[in-house]
Amino acid sequence: MTERKKLSLNKPHQAEPGHAPATPFDRKPPVRGSAAVPRKRMTAAEAAQAREEAAARNADRARQAALEALARGEREHSAPPAGRREWGDRPERGPRTDRRSQGPDRGPRRDDRRSPYGTQGGFPDAPRAAPPRQHHRRADGTQGHATQAPAPEATQRQAPDDGRIRLSKLMSERGLASRREADEWIEQGWVRVNGEVVDELGTRVAPDVEVSIDPLARTQQAERVTILIHKPIGYVSGQAEDGYEPAAVLIRPENRWSEDKLPLQLTRGHLRQLAPSGRLDIDSTGLLVLTQDGRIAKALIGEDSGIEKEYLVRVESVDHPGAEDVSALVPPEVLEALRFGLELDGRQLKPAQVSWQNESQLRFVLREGRKRQIRRMCELVGLHVIGLKRVRMGRIALGKLPLGQWRFLRPDERF
Repeated sequence: MTERKKLSLNKPHQAEPGHAPATPFDRKPPVRGSAAVPRKRMTAAEAAQAREEAAARNADRARQAALEALARGEREHSAPPAGRREWGDRPERGPRTDRRSQGPDRGPRRDDRRSPYGTQGGFPDAPRAAPPRQHHRRADGTQGHATQAPAPEATQRQAPDDGRIRLSKLMSERGLASRREADEWIEQGWVRVNGEVVDELGTRVAPDVEVSIDPLARTQQAERVTILIHKPIGYVSGQAEDGYEPAAVLIRPENRWSEDKLPLQLTRGHLRQLAPSGRLDIDSTGLLVLTQDGRIAKALIGEDSGIEKEYLVRVESVDHPGAEDVSALVPPEVLEALRFGLELDGRQLKPAQVSWQNESQLRFVLREGRKRQIRRMCELVGLHVIGLKRVRMGRIALGKLPLGQWRFLRPDERF
């Protein structure tokens, strides 16, 4: 054991030159970096040039990224914050001077420099900054008051105030079609303005232009139907509500009036976009018009409609319920008030024709259609409506049309 320690502590045998070592301990460890080329130190000028080349590469990459963002249109309306400038855009440094001591002839300010991405420099994906303040110079060279430049978006939203109006509105005002029909015809290319086809919605034209309609539009409009129905009590005029069915459910082949001789078969297309024009409440009966023609709907229920609607109204006196001769209990002043002088919802009612049909039935002829108008008018003068029936709209009368049945409006009939 002692001999092993002595052997391990002995120095390795030095081999003679040209001979391999006798033991593993005779090998010398290699010197790290003995074969490497010594590193050359950069001069100050070379270091400065390397930094400028790196900054130029970074600026090129930043510009390329900004151009790609513009091409994608990700933030095409954004603007850089005030005072930011792009990388590599270093202004030439001159002797430091006090800017406050300079007069109006001083050089351009930092914010006035131009940049390929905006008026203030920077990158297009930066948050929007307020528009720069514009300084106006007077004739004597002094600085004027600063004004804020208007936002371009607000200027773009303002509609041109040159007297032009939308083509569809002009067609509706001239009675050529309803607004919805006008938009459909414009999309189809059936409308000409001063001889040129206009097929773009929202086109604005002068009020005195010449508008012509292609005959194809008239043919399509002629295919739209209008249906007259004798509505019973218990049906609503429009969409189903409170569990009550709309009167349109009665428009079936078996409910068609036998005396309707128009050679037209009912199809599913006739039931599409069939809208009531002049409603009747659920407790009323009589003539109900449902149409696909926008011109007829506008003529019947438009704001400027003057078509007469005639009603037969059975009433009783609130003070004398059950009296048979109601006309003897109602003073003439009541009829005068019903004819003109009443208000509903704070608005004066138009003049109406009101007269006695018999001892308990009044005849109303109106040129407007407020909600439950006749019932509310009678309540104002102490009368209670027991029954209400519409018998005429314009020149179209209910006639002999049976209750719960319907017929087509003939081509020779006009409201």
